[in-house]
Amino acid sequence: MSRRNDRYNDSYDRYDKYDDGYGADGYDDRYDEGYGNAGYDDGYGTDGGYQDGYDDDRYDSASGCRYADDDEYEYSGRYDEPGDDRYDDRYDDDYDSRYDDGYDDGYRRRASAKSRRGGTARKSARRSGSGKNSRKKIILFIVEAAVLVLVIGILYAVTQLSKVGKVNLQDAKIEQNVSEEAKESAESGAMKGYRNIAFFGVDSTRGELNKNTRSDSIIICSINQETGKVKLVSVYRDTYLNIGNDVYNKCNAAYAQGGPEQAINMLNENLDLNITDFVTIGFGGLTDVINALGGIQINVEEDEISHLNNYQSTMAQELGMKYTEVTQPGLQTLDGLQATAYCRIRYTRGWDYKRAARQRAVIYATVAKAKQANASQLTEIMNSAFKEIYTSMDVSDMVKDVSNIANYTVETEDSIDTMQNGFPQENLRIQANLGGAKGDCVVPETLSENVKWLHQFLFDDSAYNVSDKVDQYSKAIESDTAGAQAEQMTDADHA
Repeated sequence: MSRRNDRYNDSYDRYDKYDDGYGADGYDDRYDEGYGNAGYDDGYGTDGGYQDGYDDDRYDSASGCRYADDDEYEYSGRYDEPGDDRYDDRYDDDYDSRYDDGYDDGYRRRASAKSRRGGTARKSARRSGSGKNSRKKIILFIVEAAVLVLVIGILYAVTQLSKVGKVNLQDAKIEQNVSEEAKESAESGAMKGYRNIAFFGVDSTRGELNKNTRSDSIIICSINQETGKVKLVSVYRDTYLNIGNDVYNKCNAAYAQGGPEQAINMLNENLDLNITDFVTIGFGGLTDVINALGGIQINVEEDEISHLNNYQSTMAQELGMKYTEVTQPGLQTLDGLQATAYCRIRYTRGWDYKRAARQRAVIYATVAKAKQANASQLTEIMNSAFKEIYTSMDVSDMVKDVSNIANYTVETEDSIDTMQNGFPQENLRIQANLGGAKGDCVVPETLSENVKWLHQFLFDDSAYNVSDKVDQYSKAIESDTAGAQAEQMTDADHA
């Protein structure tokens, strides 16, 4: 009896490891470090967009309770890395000591005696019992392995979801602003099989991504899902368009006023598109992604160097980073901060049109570098991007897109100096000062003709007829800008 008590005491001592393994060094601390105040409270503003969406509704209730306090999580956590070794001790060593040492000798003596008395049936029963015990062990192992896989999967999903600024757009409101012509083209016409996504780059380092900031970069990304070909078109931020409710202004004001939903509606209504998804990234996010790739190849011109370094200096202070000055022109590898600063340059010849071309050049170079990345680098890229973006896309879709990046072919431009992938087109626009708060705007001449060009470029539709809505907007723009004088801007006009 004394031996049996000692054995069970030793066995219970081993269970103390569960408490030690899952205490302050286990999931509680790791979870707090990953998703505490340093995550969303510091990373985003306090206007309610991120605070309400993540701190209060999703992650305080979903993560705080389920993964910090819930008994179910305590149970599942046993089978993480410390649990693997304890499983071996518990079901292998402990099984041997308790059942082999405690019972086998006596059992074998009794069985031998009974065998000599003709107890053949008893031997058969013993073998049957041993087989049942083995099956139970196998079933138990399979169940616990499945639990382990489930826990790991849940933890990974929660980790990734918590990093993404996810918004659920009101699809009904977006779809009602898609013209019948665009719907028809998407269902059975030239747009069929294309997936169109809006990219917004906002003037923010670690702050506002949802609204209250104008989108300095507006890019339409059109993906031919059958061929994998991708085309990019920049919509110049100062383009004079209907930004909603028959209010005409610079198109980047739509994002500032109504966030991505109003910006998407603006693009769909003015350009006869059917965009339903968007991705918004700030300066900090772009910097982190490019750094995760080890930099990208960009041809820097002599007149860009001073401006590039000035932007670097400003962003380095805002992001709390060190920076390395670019000292010479030519093709070279730019790190994340340098490449992001390069995207912002607008004080050289080409003005804002060339800045948009630089932004596309950085995307081309980033995609090209990502195609060469290994699995580890792609994982780092996703981790860097997910915590710095605001999007309508599901994490699973984004992971799939990044994983399949080698299957996409982005059609690049011969030179950023040609600047041909911009809306409105150079021969179908003027730059004019419209007075008052509107100031200098890019005026399409006419909107209808520019939309026809866009559909031909993106979807190879040379016979596209614009919707009545686009035609109406086009006439309104012509009326508003009838007396506008085209101007040739100088560097001083951008100060």
